[in-house]
Amino acid sequence: MDYGEVLTRAWQIIWKHKVLWIFGIFAGCSGQGGSTGGGRGFTYRGNGSANPSSGFVGGFQGGLDHMFQNLETWQIVMMITAIVLVILVIVLIFIFLNTLGKIGLIRGTYLVEQGNETLSFSELLKGGLPYFWRVFLLNLLIGVTIMLAVIILVVPLALSIVGLCILIPLACLLTPLSWAVSIVIEQANIAVVVENLGILKAITRGWEVAKAHIGEMLLMGLVLMMGAMIIGAILAIPFFILLAPALVGIILQSEPSLRAGIAISGLCLVVYLPVLIVLNGILQSYIHSAWTITYLRLTKLPVPIPATNS
Repeated sequence: MDYGEVLTRAWQIIWKHKVLWIFGIFAGCSGQGGSTGGGRGFTYRGNGSANPSSGFVGGFQGGLDHMFQNLETWQIVMMITAIVLVILVIVLIFIFLNTLGKIGLIRGTYLVEQGNETLSFSELLKGGLPYFWRVFLLNLLIGVTIMLAVIILVVPLALSIVGLCILIPLACLLTPLSWAVSIVIEQANIAVVVENLGILKAITRGWEVAKAHIGEMLLMGLVLMMGAMIIGAILAIPFFILLAPALVGIILQSEPSLRAGIAISGLCLVVYLPVLIVLNGILQSYIHSAWTITYLRLTKLPVPIPATNS
């Protein structure tokens, strides 16, 4: 397989058919929440003295304490329930968009490779709906299976000192293993859309394609993973720069400086967030398009259309 041709062709497709960027944005909605960092809060010297209950942070914490003290138990339960439901709805929306995004990118790339000159959002969205539940359940089935396997394997080991020692090398082994599994899952998703297969047949097909072309798959996966890591690191740099005003306020330990720093950093982050979402959408479009072309080239389905310079 000509890796340069695949990578170049993927870029040509997503650049010419920018509607795929929208589905790339959808595919970026992985539904995975970031880890929340616990730990100590910062203490500010309001009026020249260090007092955790004074200043901006202390006042905010005091307001929360006062609010919860004035609530009945049933009101707190209802509030927590509402928060959980809102989070659940957001997660479901993210999963829905992520699934539609993957299908749209795979199908869009496939149609272009078949010779389609134009792609429309409505056609890709409508044409992808018949595959929705199969792709969704496929990923859910594999995800639940992996989670149960990890629990069954890790929990018994964590209950003994010897097991804890085994967990360290095991964790090192699981990293490349999870990467290899993700490649098979990617091929299975493509098989559902490109070959219109059912869930179990798609998993089997994805495994067969990956196993038959293990060298090509691993090399393409390595190229795409390293590229995504480098681009992700570059996209993260502005976040550290935008947090500088807030960090300056923290260092100065002054409430006015903190307020101004948080306001400036918050405003800059709000402005940068849409840019980040679009750029990540382009990256996701490229990755899924490259994987789809790889699948098509290795399975000879369909016959490749000569690339154009447009």
